[in-house]
Amino acid sequence: MAEHAHFRLLPHALSACATEPARRRTSAGAVIALVLFSASAWAQSNDETASDLWRWFDPRTSPFIPIPEVATDPNAGTSFGVLPVYLVTDEEKQIRKIYAPDVTYNSQLGFGARFRVFGYPSEDTAWYIVGGVRQQIEREFDADYSTGIKRSEPWSFSARALYDRSATPRFFGIGNDTTLSERTNYTQEQGYADAVIARNFTSQLQASFEMRPRAVTIEPGVLEQSIPPAFLGSENEWLNRVALSYDTRDSPIAPTQGTALTLFAGGSDRQFLSSISYAKLGIDARQLVPLTDRFTLAGHVALQYMPGSGSVPFWALSRLGGDRSEIGERQPLRGFGEGRFIDRNLSSGTLELRSGIVDLDLFSQEISVQAAPFIDAGRVFHSIGQNPVSGLHPAGGIGLRAIARPFIVGYVDVGYGAEGVAIFSGINYPF
Repeated sequence: MAEHAHFRLLPHALSACATEPARRRTSAGAVIALVLFSASAWAQSNDETASDLWRWFDPRTSPFIPIPEVATDPNAGTSFGVLPVYLVTDEEKQIRKIYAPDVTYNSQLGFGARFRVFGYPSEDTAWYIVGGVRQQIEREFDADYSTGIKRSEPWSFSARALYDRSATPRFFGIGNDTTLSERTNYTQEQGYADAVIARNFTSQLQASFEMRPRAVTIEPGVLEQSIPPAFLGSENEWLNRVALSYDTRDSPIAPTQGTALTLFAGGSDRQFLSSISYAKLGIDARQLVPLTDRFTLAGHVALQYMPGSGSVPFWALSRLGGDRSEIGERQPLRGFGEGRFIDRNLSSGTLELRSGIVDLDLFSQEISVQAAPFIDAGRVFHSIGQNPVSGLHPAGGIGLRAIARPFIVGYVDVGYGAEGVAIFSGINYPF
């Protein structure tokens, strides 16, 4: 169902915990839809004559909310469905679990069903389990556990297991100047186990080590013109990666100020349980500057390099496009679909103004609604000697976010680039 390469530093482990495979964005639309649906309830907050039927669907009083789903993705197309969300809170009215099954329909892949449960035992620990199936081709299972998120103890740890079969990925070729006319489709099946252990020197400074054995099979596409035969086949990797991070943000999930800087290096080697060899290193920087009580300027830059000249499968290259930044992996360009541009090296930058609109009381929670106009720019390039800031692809747009601190951020981002409009939804900020 989803093409997803996952690198998690423990400062961002909760972000990973709330993230399903990359193309399953409809689940996150639940949080945004919750806000949109609740607008009418808020407007009627003083109407004591509401009918019993209305109270059943009123997010202030109902044990669940049946949320209509409409998801538009540049690669997967449009899906429709319904998602009943059920929140479990503790005595202090903090969200501790979220149950979110859904049933959807996609014109290309048929009906699908998915079950999700997210757990937040404390601000220091989080987990999730997701499983789903569609009529055509797609299957998924994803489970994650993270602890030590706040870095208050000497050690932090996270582990994840994923199996995913997706029919929607697109391939445009390799390079920064590929065109829409080169678009092809493929089916990807992958499975991996991922573990990260981190030493917290202070609450701000952390060193981590990650291991991720992964098997990937690329099969012919079924939705449109299939990927060329030369790119088909199966490979496996055993990724080892180290990182050093410095993080002064006031929250790993819904920050309002601070800096996060990460240096990373790693790779896979045929001499150690892998069928491919490559190395990747880079830097990721995030900065949040509060301008007023309701306005925060958020910036993000990323630079990735794959030194050497050996052959590397396209799915292991640096990827630009879509709605989310993952350290050491894909980077956002919200006017284009995920993985729109791929090559060995990558540069990416984003600037957005997170603007508070209104605060609502829902499920005994305070939900903050934000608008966030944004600008993205980035490029991929083959040679390390090339200029990383020439030939950038720009995109711009606006995002709508709903935040239930300290655990939940949902978003819908509408972006525009040279190839038209792209709409994304997800859980957690894009960076």
